[in-house]
Amino acid sequence: MAHTLCVIIVETDPARAALIVDSLCDAGDFDLHVIAEPTSLARHIKEHNPDIVLIDVENPSRDMLEELALASGPLDRPVAMFVDRSDEGLSAAAIEAGVSAYVVDGLQSQRVKPVIDAAIARFRMFQRMRTELAETKRALEERKVIDRAKGMLMRARGVSEDEAYALLRKTAMDQGKRVADVANALVTAAGLLA
Repeated sequence: MAHTLCVIIVETDPARAALIVDSLCDAGDFDLHVIAEPTSLARHIKEHNPDIVLIDVENPSRDMLEELALASGPLDRPVAMFVDRSDEGLSAAAIEAGVSAYVVDGLQSQRVKPVIDAAIARFRMFQRMRTELAETKRALEERKVIDRAKGMLMRARGVSEDEAYALLRKTAMDQGKRVADVANALVTAAGLLA
């Protein structure tokens, strides 16, 4: 059974909100929540924990974009924004604020669902990239700690780099820990004794 997407729609104009709701109802099964007052967006986000936030704004300012995007939790969920017109640099500011889709003069009922699909796909792609980046940074930090621990063992025991690593690996296996954890404990202990 497919998960019903929870969508928060931020729209102050009831007629435009109805257009969005109708187009989404025609496109599939959604759990829809319309917010007419953008200042209550953060509260509604916390209350409903939506899968996506769809914001329709006539003519946003840079501050409004950042405020709406940040209240929408762009690192936690996709945010799609429809605007009637956009000043120079606002699309870049929206993307930098975490908006997954920024559509100018595009609120047409047949385009709402494809834009939501694109925003979700783009969000997931960036989420994977953020995860991979975090894992790469963690692996690099672990590698640095292991190298420091190997250097300490080489100096203290007068062994080669390979022998120092083998000692770290054997200790990790004996203790049921990761090599990086053993290396970190050694570096921390050495720092306390210095």
